Amino acid sequence: MNNVKKPSIIILIFSIFLGMFMAGQFKQNTPTIAPVTLRSIQTTKDNIDTLNKEIEDLNALLKEKEEQLNVLESIASGDENIIDVLNDELEKYKNLAGFEEVEGPGVIITMQDNMAEGPFGENFNSDVIHDIDVLRIINDLRCAEAEAISVNGQRILSMSEIKCGGPIIRVNGKSLGTPFVIKAIGNPKLLSAAINAPNTYAYALKHIDQIYIELTTEDNIRIPAYNGKFNFKYAKPLKEGD
Repeated sequence: MNNVKKPSIIILIFSIFLGMFMAGQFKQNTPTIAPVTLRSIQTTKDNIDTLNKEIEDLNALLKEKEEQLNVLESIASGDENIIDVLNDELEKYKNLAGFEEVEGPGVIITMQDNMAEGPFGENFNSDVIHDIDVLRIINDLRCAEAEAISVNGQRILSMSEIKCGGPIIRVNGKSLGTPFVIKAIGNPKLLSAAINAPNTYAYALKHIDQIYIELTTEDNIRIPAYNGKFNFKYAKPLKEGD
């Protein structure tokens, strides 16, 4: 009887050790799964948005290169004149740079200082339009996809300076006084919302500081070309492939 039980006990002990060994191996091979948090979800979403933006940029670049290739093929086959193609390119880039007069639908914004009389000793600094006020409104119009902007007839470029000069502001080296008339070409609804919607900078100027701001939408607005000059002293163009 003892001889029968002894092998059974040995098999039982061996089975226990074998089970413990296999359980340990299974635990080691089980991958560690990080907990899903709102922050990790947002990070993943941001990465996806970044990749989608890169894909859009690459598609736009591919389309541009395909158009250039089509033009070159047309020139090679004799269907296009190289002078006409270069003139078209020149006009396009002059338009983008602001060196061409443009017209189209948009909005006209008229701004004037608050002329109402306040209590004696009140700080009148907020009653006067400053350079930052004009600059903030121009930035809001750009965010609303304005394609061309001018202030009192001065075309606004990426290099245009807007700064205070006492009771006036200087734009493109020219002294401008109130009223300031800002013209912007683009989608009139988007441009109007950038000025009239609550929580916008222009809305606060009008309803808190009591600055006179009037906006009208127009089917056709003319914005003059930039007539100044500027030279690049430090920035140099990179050749394609650098």
